[in-house]
Amino acid sequence: MAKIAYILLCHKDPEAIIQQAERLTAAGDYMAIHFDGRAALEDYQLIRAELAENPNVAFAGKRIKCGWGEWSLVEATLHALRSAVEEFPRATHFYMLSGDCMAVKTAEYAHRFLDQHDKDFIESFDFFESDWIKTGMKEDRLIYRHVFNERKHKQLFYWSHGLQKRLGLQREVPADIQVQIGSQWWCLRRRTVEWILDFTRKRRDVMRFFRTTWIPDETFFQTLVRHLIPEGEIETRTLTFLMFTDYGMPVNFHNDHYDLLLSQDFLFARKISPEATELKLRLGRLYAAQGVDFQISNEGRGLYKFLAQRGRIGRRFAPRFWETESSLGRERELLIVICKKWHVAKRLLEQIRQVTNIPAIEYLFNEEDTPLPDLGGIQAALMKRTRHRRALMRMLFEYYESDQLIICLDPGAIDLMNDFDSDRSSTRFLQIECEFSDDYLTGHAHRVGLAGERTPQLTLERLLPTIRNDILHEADRIRDAGFSQLFQMREISSPEENADQLRGFLGLTEEKAMQIAGTHYMFAD
Repeated sequence: MAKIAYILLCHKDPEAIIQQAERLTAAGDYMAIHFDGRAALEDYQLIRAELAENPNVAFAGKRIKCGWGEWSLVEATLHALRSAVEEFPRATHFYMLSGDCMAVKTAEYAHRFLDQHDKDFIESFDFFESDWIKTGMKEDRLIYRHVFNERKHKQLFYWSHGLQKRLGLQREVPADIQVQIGSQWWCLRRRTVEWILDFTRKRRDVMRFFRTTWIPDETFFQTLVRHLIPEGEIETRTLTFLMFTDYGMPVNFHNDHYDLLLSQDFLFARKISPEATELKLRLGRLYAAQGVDFQISNEGRGLYKFLAQRGRIGRRFAPRFWETESSLGRERELLIVICKKWHVAKRLLEQIRQVTNIPAIEYLFNEEDTPLPDLGGIQAALMKRTRHRRALMRMLFEYYESDQLIICLDPGAIDLMNDFDSDRSSTRFLQIECEFSDDYLTGHAHRVGLAGERTPQLTLERLLPTIRNDILHEADRIRDAGFSQLFQMREISSPEENADQLRGFLGLTEEKAMQIAGTHYMFAD
């Protein structure tokens, strides 16, 4: 059976690295870690100390100070590979990872997949003929020597490049190799890795050449695998799912991408957003799970391209139809309290909390400062909450570990009500009808910006009937919507009548419903 030695290049977040190592080795796999030589020594010592008792973890023999686009990334990878080959003789495959990668399949699935496909998985396209490079320099990466880092020493980088071009200092590619290019996230068989390491000892000319190429982590292993391994044993693809924008920037995955990632024909994904705490939690549980079936649809890149194009015509935030869990869940009950007087609904929720164990959240789609748990950033702003409303509600159900949840909505949020009512979950509504005095309506006009401190009284008197009619219209729209489970409490009704409505809405006993409905100050202004 396949056993994977993960080659992890990382430079930050030691706690996450420790968790990743423990997760991936728990199923019997291995890991060799290279922690960037530029990173803090105390972080490296923490990682080594925490993983010291794990026999399935090894460390690169030397820490290299890595820089993007430099040979140092390849050098660090080679150090980690040598340690993995030496320390883990039972490893059959070596899989390149970064700290931003997470498994999107189980270990059981990954092992079976590799057993069934006796190939090396690495992107390797002809460097000169393919269109893999979309922007920036191409041939100049190879035919000129690059000794400065473009990001850290931009002026020196381009000065050196320009000087070589003016002086005609081009060089030849080693005659017997055909340079390939592709993603640096590969999975190679043990024999292939051993042949590569042997090649690095014998072919110093090739090593010297690649040392001064630009971004060699996209060409070195890709070229050597194609040079050493028969074409029929190479699958020209990566097993790590990643996407790029039109500008060559990697796309980050967030909490609502869980279903999308699991349905792709890949074993890992990158980059997982640092803020996607819920996604990380769910994926973290996945690798060691057993008996999980995956429905592979592999539509991710096509969907991203489609949605990006919609963004260019002002329709970027279309429904996330990649979510197979776009429903809140058939077994869940969403209970929605609708009230124009927000303080009345909040008093009702306070009483419900005292009598039941149902989690209750106030006007989360209306008030920015509604207390919410940290859900990876999706809860940070009203716009995000509304845009990702179903994902948000799913995460809240999971956070509270409950199949029931109460929220409050303003009567004007009819679109949200219709959306939730159309879900496969059970949705019940409680409409609270209040009396509105002129003083209340005047205060409401000030709160929503319809009137200011110096608005004349005559103007307010003319405005109040319009505001009152607007509130009545909102209430009528809710009744006309045809919600199958709509309950109503009224300020003018008796406590017994309101308790009967509460009993149906919450599924309570008559005694508990009366305890809530009998609150004497419920409707007070």
